[in-house]
Amino acid sequence: MKHFFFVLIAAVFLVPAALAETRIKDIVDFKGTRSNQLVGYGLVVGLSGTGDTLKSAPFTQQSIQSMLDRMGINIRGNQARTRNVAAVMVTADLPAFSQRGSRIDVSVASLGDAKSLYGGTLVLTALSGADEVVYGAAQGPVIISGYSATGAAQSVTQGVPTSGRIANGAVIERDAPGAFGEGAPPELLLRNPDFRTAVRIVDAINTYATSRFGQPIANEKDFRSIRLRIPRTVPLARVFAEIGDLSVEPDQIARVVIDERTGTIVIGRDVRVSTVAVAHGNINVQVTETPQVSQPLPFSEGETVVVPDTQIQVTESGGSVSTVKGASLQELVTALNRMGLKPQGIIAILQTIKSAGALQAELVVQ
Repeated sequence: MKHFFFVLIAAVFLVPAALAETRIKDIVDFKGTRSNQLVGYGLVVGLSGTGDTLKSAPFTQQSIQSMLDRMGINIRGNQARTRNVAAVMVTADLPAFSQRGSRIDVSVASLGDAKSLYGGTLVLTALSGADEVVYGAAQGPVIISGYSATGAAQSVTQGVPTSGRIANGAVIERDAPGAFGEGAPPELLLRNPDFRTAVRIVDAINTYATSRFGQPIANEKDFRSIRLRIPRTVPLARVFAEIGDLSVEPDQIARVVIDERTGTIVIGRDVRVSTVAVAHGNINVQVTETPQVSQPLPFSEGETVVVPDTQIQVTESGGSVSTVKGASLQELVTALNRMGLKPQGIIAILQTIKSAGALQAELVVQ
């Protein structure tokens, strides 16, 4: 049975406007201070018979042979039969300004048909970036959050036993690309681009900078980026730290987000609905299967067969016409709840209202 949830964002009706303000550092990224993704291919050893089947995963066998060759052990021509090794992909995020010798977490995921990585240890694995340059190396015991147990007639699996993490499992061997404060003028990049939000951030920064440095230092480049002019006598890191604590009220476009899989509906505070008439009826279809066993007479040549017996019942309820005039989020929610609709019905109505051109908001269906 599916469980549905109706989630609404209506903070504007519940809290004062001052409490809706957010720090600048929480809604922007400083250009050049981004992370980089790393990836590597390796082997997890020490598994208790839950590793790859070498016959079904030939790349695992080839990796074992290559690893042992580098250690001076030649097993080529021999058929390995171990189930204690699994081929894995290792991924990590290289934080901005990471330097040689620092450590980062890595994620490990099975590549073959291994059943579990529980108790395994990742063998030294090189981690490369998109530029194919090695930036680090990972190694260590894999910690998984799931488990799998199999018996003769039943099996139990909790979580995902074929993926895990290694805390501080990678050592950085090359400094992250880029340097702080070098190159183009510093910029702030909005995570949710919006002209109004960009203007508010510029006004807040210039108001602070005028009293702090005696001159404005920010101007909006477009709806996504804000360019800064930092005085030469002030360190860039100090400026970022000070303006990051300034508070603004971010604006957002009217948006309705629907997750049809879980029945979750999120409605933004600025959503508006024009006057529409809505008719919604619920049709329930119930299918009942009652198999009947047909038993032949004794000493006859007949066979015992299962005769299907299917009963289908269709019921329809609702179908009343209601007028929805949602001048605001609160009125829209009140009108939909007054109709006694469940999330599935609300999703269908919102999609139809959008098709009719009466939903003055962006509709995002996931």
